[in-house]
Amino acid sequence: MLQHTLTFSNPENTCTNEYDEANQWLRATWKGFITNEDATRGATETLTVMRVVHAPYLLNDNSQIVGPWFDSMEWLERVWVPQATSLGLRYVAHVMQTDANADITTIAIRHPERIPFELQIFHQLEEAQEWLRSCQER
Repeated sequence: MLQHTLTFSNPENTCTNEYDEANQWLRATWKGFITNEDATRGATETLTVMRVVHAPYLLNDNSQIVGPWFDSMEWLERVWVPQATSLGLRYVAHVMQTDANADITTIAIRHPERIPFELQIFHQLEEAQEWLRSCQER
């Protein structure tokens, strides 16, 4: 199992990238208050792990984030999405934070044509995992 945790300025704020061999997906788990700088570092680290594991499935879990999350959708769209796609990403299950007003859904809803992989938004982790499993059965 490959696992790497980034700890940000406050040790309670983290991004853990873990390759789940049993399910054959990469899981990015975010915890605490994540600043824009933290989010960019964590998302960049996710790309680094993708270069190693070449997983077409990503479970991006924001359910443990507090406060606003990453208001630079433009960076995700311009930098992260093309790199992730070139690394073979095909399916993303995104679990929203419980108090989210704006999240990655902003880019998905306003510009669905700019997302070259299947992206589904979930409120429950279990639903996201089940969706990824169903994608693997296709």
